[in-house]
Amino acid sequence: MIKFENVTKKYPNGFVGLKNINLEIEQGEFVAIIGLSGAGKSTLIRTINRMHDVTGGKLTVDDVDVMSLQGKALRQFRRKIGMIFQSFNLITRTTVIKNVLTAFVPEIPWYRAAFGIFTKEEKLKAMECLDKVGILDKSFVRTDQLSGGQQQRIALARTLAQNPQIILADEPVAALDPVTATQVMDDFKRINKDMNISVLINIHHVDLALKYADRVIGIRAGEIVYDGPSANVTDEVLDRIYKGKSEGVKA
Repeated sequence: MIKFENVTKKYPNGFVGLKNINLEIEQGEFVAIIGLSGAGKSTLIRTINRMHDVTGGKLTVDDVDVMSLQGKALRQFRRKIGMIFQSFNLITRTTVIKNVLTAFVPEIPWYRAAFGIFTKEEKLKAMECLDKVGILDKSFVRTDQLSGGQQQRIALARTLAQNPQIILADEPVAALDPVTATQVMDDFKRINKDMNISVLINIHHVDLALKYADRVIGIRAGEIVYDGPSANVTDEVLDRIYKGKSEGVKA
């Protein structure tokens, strides 16, 4: 379980990203986070894996106080949480499978990482993850020869190789065309259901949020203004989320 208790995030320049957030997310949920640009959506998901530190309140994941973690304990904690970005964050001049194999680098001896030496088991695991997102046939193709949608699937396969309990996705389909975005969202949904991995997606496409997520969290000016089933999101709810501008908030 992910639990926010009166969590606040204030940046050194005075911007307030989150204001007294109280929230619980159970294992296996598919949650879409929606709101205006700058409302605090990215801040919310990035506090979960300590990409951003909270400045007030308490954030726990499986009863572990996230802010108490340091060094090796923090690195091990982050292994349980996959992160997907809009920009894919891939090594484009190498093959697809080598990108997925980078998921093992934090856990292998330095000399194997330095020389790109991976075991048969690690290679099989990487290929299994590529198969789960439908691009096993691209394993030995150079990454920069693939489409944006295929590259996002590589990023998802790399995350799966970590054996995560949670996947955080920060605008994962923002750079994709509508058809490809739907295909990538299909992958997220299938992984969520088949593997019981919690998926939290920060997303601008309200239609995709309502179609795929079981639960929607609406954020405006760093505060949660809606939290409930996607089926209950009405025009009135959307007005509440998107009306006006977010001031003093940094995503």
